[in-house]
Formats: sequence, C-alpha cells, structure tokens
Amino acid sequence: MNFLPVSQESLEKGAEILKNGGLVAFPTETVYGLGADAFNPKALAKVFEVKGRPHFDPLIIHISSIDTLEKAADLTLLNDETRRRLFLLAENLWPGPLSLVLPKNEKIPGIATAGLSTAAIRFPDHETAQKLISLSSGAVAAPSANPFGALSPTRAQHVHRALGEKVDLILDGGPTRIGLESTVLDITSENIKILRPGGMPRETIEKLIGPVLSIQEQHNEHGGAHASPGQLKSHYAPKTQLTTLNREEIISKTFETNSAFLFFDNSTKDEWVNTHKPDKTVIVRVLSGNGNLLEAASRLFETLHELDNEKASKIYAQLAPQEGLGEAINDRLKRGSSR
Repeated sequence: MNFLPVSQESLEKGAEILKNGGLVAFPTETVYGLGADAFNPKALAKVFEVKGRPHFDPLIIHISSIDTLEKAADLTLLNDETRRRLFLLAENLWPGPLSLVLPKNEKIPGIATAGLSTAAIRFPDHETAQKLISLSSGAVAAPSANPFGALSPTRAQHVHRALGEKVDLILDGGPTRIGLESTVLDITSENIKILRPGGMPRETIEKLIGPVLSIQEQHNEHGGAHASPGQLKSHYAPKTQLTTLNREEIISKTFETNSAFLFFDNSTKDEWVNTHKPDKTVIVRVLSGNGNLLEAASRLFETLHELDNEKASKIYAQLAPQEGLGEAINDRLKRGSSR
C-alpha cells in the first residue's frame, strides 16, 4: 500500500524512498507536492514522466530551513541589492508560500530548472514537509502532485485518485491550509517580478521591498523555458468546462440544466438564486460565506474537484476581488478556463 498517514515511521520511509530515487507525494501549506531528490536527475525525470509535464517547465526546489538555502542556490552570484532583498524576504516571509528565483547551485541538475541558470526555491511552512526534506538530501524538487495542467491536489485522496500507483508513497497529512500554490518572485533583475501569483499576497511582499511587477501571462509562444512553473496560459483546469464571470455577469447569468455555479460569497449567491430560482439539477457552491479571501483560496481547488466529481455539464465561476489572495484565485480560475 503506497498511502500512509504521516508519522515518524512513514516520514523515515519516505526519506529513504527519496534517497533511492523514488517519488513521494507530501503535504505542504499550499498544495500536495510530488517530491524527488533535487540532486538526482533520474528521479527528476520520473517527475516529468509521471505528471506528463513538458521539460521546459521548471520545478520548484524545496528546502527544510534557511540555513540549507545554499544547497540549492549559489548566493555568491548575488549583488548587494539582491542579497538585501533576499534576506529581507527570507527573514520575514520564510517559511511560507513564497518561492524565490535565485542563481542555482551547480549541483542542481539542469533538468530541474529547464536548463536555466536559476531555480525557484522555497522553504515550506509545514512540519511534515520540513521533516521529510531534512531526513532526505535537504533539497526536494516538488511540483504539485497531479497530472500536468489539471487541478492541483489539496488532499492526499486527490493525489491517489489522479496518480495512484505511479507514486511510490503518498503521505496523508489531511487538507492543506492555503490551498493555492506559492507565489513565485524573481528578485534577480532590476525590476522585481511576480512570475506566478499565489499564497503570498503582493501587498505583503511590497511592504518589505517596494513595488513589484506582475507578469501573469508570460506564455512563451516559441516553446522556450519558463523561469517559473504555472506560466502557461492554460493550466489548473478541471475536467468540466469552466467559464469565469465577474459579479455583475454571474448575477445576470441564467442557469442551464445540470450546470454548476461557483460563487465567491453568499451575498452574490443569494441575489442570483432569488433572481433566477434555479431548479434542482443546478449545483450551487460558495467559496466563502462572508467573502474571506483566505477561506476562498483554501477551498478553491477542493471545490473544483468536488464539482468535477458531480459531473456538471459546465461550471460558471465568479471571480474574486482583485486584491490580496484574490489575485491568485483569479489567476487559477482564468488559466483553468483557457483550454
């Protein structure tokens, strides 16, 4: 059986699997990751194979403490200003849902970074992830534990359903706390860039280091390497056709038989129900009753998985306010609808 609850014994077993070139799915505060030893090119190749992931899409390297950052990054290549930014961010926002693009340590194989000289590195805020990484090589490459382009997993059951026996071990640590992937931030250039919005809000980053530039649509039409995962126009997609609508649009949208409506908050849902009086075939879900962005983010993928299982004909989803975690929620919804 490759599905075990988190315990000291299962963590040690997982670390041994990683050391021997196997794959371990494990919980983080964001989503479940599909882990491989970051220094083992054959193990890294398995990640791409199991996910069906294109090799131009780099992997995020996870570390177990700030003290082990240099296992994955070459900090000697940073100028004084970049070093200042790094330590400000690391001191205040690590561990947490923030991945920083830095010059990679030469020991990290090129397959992990799509041949780039940089790597996206993060220190996850989850005890299971930290223990597993520290018991293994100290650096684990871990994209989300799902088929490429599909909904990210926020429960071990999502991983098991999607990847099954392709993974050597799935560690069940319960539902993830944030439910959205990490924010990926490139601090190596003069213009600091968010390459992927995620669990660390832009406003929190800007309070520490000043304005950052968002590059939410960095799709490379020529098939070259991306500096970060999650930059393809179509990504994070449910099997069911998904359409995104703003508040006014979804309130005016008439229901269709067997369709599903995903509302951001109860007030919008109530207004729509009172206006359209949907029949019993329509599935209605709400991300957060009182419009709390953290709750909405944590429930996004979980709810989309549920709607996929309900086999709705279509999903109509309301966009969140474009602030804080709403930026990342909307990014995932829009990419999930672009297929």
